[in-house]
Amino acid sequence: SQDFKLHQPQNKMSVKAGDTLTLNCTVSGSSEPGPVKWLKGWSSGNRTIYEDTGSASPRVTRAVNRSNTDFTIHIRDVQPEDVGTYYCVKFRKSASGVNEVFRRGNGTEVSVLAKPSTPIVSGPSQRAGPGQSGAFNCTAGGFFPENIDVKWFKDETRISSQLPQVTEWREKSYNMSSSVTVVLGKGDVLSQLICKVQHSASPTPLQGRYQLSRVLRVSPSVDVNNEQKSPIEVNKTMKFTCHVKGFYPENVTVSWLENGVKIKEEKDSQPSVFHQGLFELRSQLEVQATEEKNGSMFTCLVVHDAQAPVNQSAILWIVSPDQEGQDKGSQIYSGESKLGGV
Repeated sequence: SQDFKLHQPQNKMSVKAGDTLTLNCTVSGSSEPGPVKWLKGWSSGNRTIYEDTGSASPRVTRAVNRSNTDFTIHIRDVQPEDVGTYYCVKFRKSASGVNEVFRRGNGTEVSVLAKPSTPIVSGPSQRAGPGQSGAFNCTAGGFFPENIDVKWFKDETRISSQLPQVTEWREKSYNMSSSVTVVLGKGDVLSQLICKVQHSASPTPLQGRYQLSRVLRVSPSVDVNNEQKSPIEVNKTMKFTCHVKGFYPENVTVSWLENGVKIKEEKDSQPSVFHQGLFELRSQLEVQATEEKNGSMFTCLVVHDAQAPVNQSAILWIVSPDQEGQDKGSQIYSGESKLGGV
């Protein structure tokens, strides 16, 4: 047994999670009876990975079956918990019949590179308006080693953020959380946040995206105008147009009131894109200018995204044929609605 040699050539190895790890070990020369085993760890913390009687895991197989000189093994579908130092060990039978260490290799230190999951960006649970701030969070998990770099962008502009919080998830695996606060703007309907994650196990950065339109609310402006000359002759038709513009999201309802009493809605258009992803809508009301409607106030009442209503009003002035030349004009009133029971 003096010429017996055990050769374990690999000092350090790095493998990506999911790949197959090959641990080399060969022996030569004569030896005493006893098995060759692969152990993970040494002293009291060691664990048998492979021996002649079989593998401790279905993922571990011999490279050359039944060979008396080549004890190389394959570990497939490597996971972060496989990180550790592996030893190829030759045992011999003692006088009492117990296996004792005869020779062992120098050990192969194995590290596993596990890339993070695709980053997920989450935002506030409620919408906010221009000038208000929102907190956004980016998470990714299952990576090793724990060093990770996170950068935030609004469209193509880098924005500052705190260092990511890294926590251990399970043995040799980590999770990450990164937060950023963004002040929303009226023009952010088409903007997006990008969380860019760089890790040694991934050749390219991983990205998570979040459309700011998911949390942005832009309230509309309301404008009422009459297309005909005012005052108008009795029994003629007056057309009032309510222009609701610059709002997001598109869910909006428009109602018409005559002297504070709701009347039938007339000729509403569907919301269409106005500018920078914002919407606009036009609602038209036709009123017959009877004498009893002289001085009546017609109000366009707009409720956007379940918010407090806004309105604008116009007064209908009627002129009889013998009053021509007397021009009272029209008056416009606007503001947040204070009409009770609408």
